[in-house]
Amino acid sequence: MGRGFRRMATIVRKEWLHIIRDPRTLALVIIMPVMMLILLGYAVANDVEDLPLAVADLSHTDASRTLLEKFSASGFYLVTHVAQNEAEILEMLDAGSVKAGLYIPEDFGRNISTGGVGAIQFYIDGSNPTIAQTAQLAAETVSQATSQQILIQRLERSGAGLTISLPIDTHILYLYNPDMRRMNFMIPGLVAVILQVQTLLLTAFAIVREREQGTLEQLIVTPVRSWELILGKILPFVLVAFLNVAMTVGAGALLFGVQVAGSIALLAGLSLIFLLGSLGLGVLISTISRTQMQAMYMSSFIMLPSFLLAGLLFPRENMPWLAYYSGYLLPVTYFLEIVRGIILKGADFFVLWNWIWPMSVFSLVVFFASVFMFHKRL
Repeated sequence: MGRGFRRMATIVRKEWLHIIRDPRTLALVIIMPVMMLILLGYAVANDVEDLPLAVADLSHTDASRTLLEKFSASGFYLVTHVAQNEAEILEMLDAGSVKAGLYIPEDFGRNISTGGVGAIQFYIDGSNPTIAQTAQLAAETVSQATSQQILIQRLERSGAGLTISLPIDTHILYLYNPDMRRMNFMIPGLVAVILQVQTLLLTAFAIVREREQGTLEQLIVTPVRSWELILGKILPFVLVAFLNVAMTVGAGALLFGVQVAGSIALLAGLSLIFLLGSLGLGVLISTISRTQMQAMYMSSFIMLPSFLLAGLLFPRENMPWLAYYSGYLLPVTYFLEIVRGIILKGADFFVLWNWIWPMSVFSLVVFFASVFMFHKRL
């Protein structure tokens, strides 16, 4: 019995030495669960607040200012953009700069002051039903609260003979997803995240596998340059992944009825940029990893946050600042906005530019980082 424990203790000591002699894997194993808990715990926050709101106030009266103060004080909305007309609000919604828009016509204050009804137009980005439904409820609540305040003032001035009617008529219009189908929000997001996961898995083990199998030595003695090797690793997977773009978009249209509202050519071109960056990221992980286990952990550290921090399942606007800004470190965050913009909104290149340029910069940086990190040596 004693000898059995001694033999087992010897094995335990041997395995422990293997663990501590591989500091990269040890650090990933220890740090990753805590980081995941922090980031993903923040990501699942359900409270919707401070939704970006664009306002076009053509009335410029006490009544319109009171209404805007109510919207700002509600906690649901944060006035981030001031528009000059209704068209500018729609442009901001197309670009994804705001999630809602409030248009107050010129005659709003005059109608309120004369005892009539002031009509306002409220636009909601319906591509995310979770946000849209909360935005609608908040807009109706603010409008009713302001109406009650105006009614009380009228009663104080006119007495009991006043006809009771709500002085503010709020017209709410859902854009991009008028039927509030959740599939319209989920399918474009799944296209982006599935491609992110697949490209990482395809390439994360590319170089590290050859290092473990010893075939990297054969590449070292060849005249192949670093950038040629990296491109050679990426391009075959680009063709496979690009085919999957067409298949997933087609399946979304045929099986779930999510049609592409914008340019398919633009979607294909921007998907190519995203795929190059994602595949390059996989090669970079494979380059800096010494074992396939390290590559697996590092890939998981990117893939798991991609489901939550990028805005696939939970609105990014709900997240605390740490989780919100961490999402900008993921290329899929930008691609999600691009895919949803093209498929649901029919957005063009210029409307999506604020999402296109950071994704393009990321792809270039990742590729050159892969070339720089790869050394033709063991």
